[in-house]
Amino acid sequence: MTQTEFRTALLDPSQPVPNGLTDSAGRPAGKRFSVYRNNVAVSLKEALETGFPATARLLGTRNFETVAQGYLRAQPPKSPVMMLYGDSFADYIAAISSLESLGYLPDVARLEYAMRQSYHAADVTTIDPAQLAETAPDALNRARLMFAPAVRLIRSDWPIWSIREKALNADALAPPGTAQPVLVTRPHYDPELHPLTQADARLIASLLSGAMLAEAMTRAPDADLGQVIGLLLAQSALTDIDVEDAT
Repeated sequence: MTQTEFRTALLDPSQPVPNGLTDSAGRPAGKRFSVYRNNVAVSLKEALETGFPATARLLGTRNFETVAQGYLRAQPPKSPVMMLYGDSFADYIAAISSLESLGYLPDVARLEYAMRQSYHAADVTTIDPAQLAETAPDALNRARLMFAPAVRLIRSDWPIWSIREKALNADALAPPGTAQPVLVTRPHYDPELHPLTQADARLIASLLSGAMLAEAMTRAPDADLGQVIGLLLAQSALTDIDVEDAT
């Protein structure tokens, strides 16, 4: 029996107990293995359900269990640390043809995973808003904004902020018919979500990619720069300003 055979059987209840598996007394360990296999499968499914609560609600209990079972067999944990298990769950969902009618579902899963990444990101010292206010306008055009590790941007053509809210709270407003890219920040202990316009999301995406402020504005001329900067400062999303030398 190889490790691959053991892992395959462990994650797939349709597989037989591996040959030669015995307990400490040398007796066949079929029943013990079945119990252990069931416990592992339940634990992994619960980890996914905890990490993707809105996704689970949107799928429904039975469908989520089916999807989770398929995922844990296709993408078993690579680490014993379970806090970030599910990094490829959104892509796995996107590849399931029977879920194509739920086009928003992968982006909701991406948002939920981004929240977990944000929660576990490193703590850093953020910028003093006065530093930005004291920077000359011509220097600001040449400025690159440095972002805190907890910041995430999920771009989507779906109203994923509202879809998530509605999935978790039946009393929430119905999702609008417009896109809602979402900025994830962590100003204090827990991540916070901020729905954006498409233009503001393009601006933030450019800034996250390292574009200078003037360049980012040319990519998103309809963005509200003042609103974006105000949001980033209020949410402790920035750690520094890097001004490129004038040439």
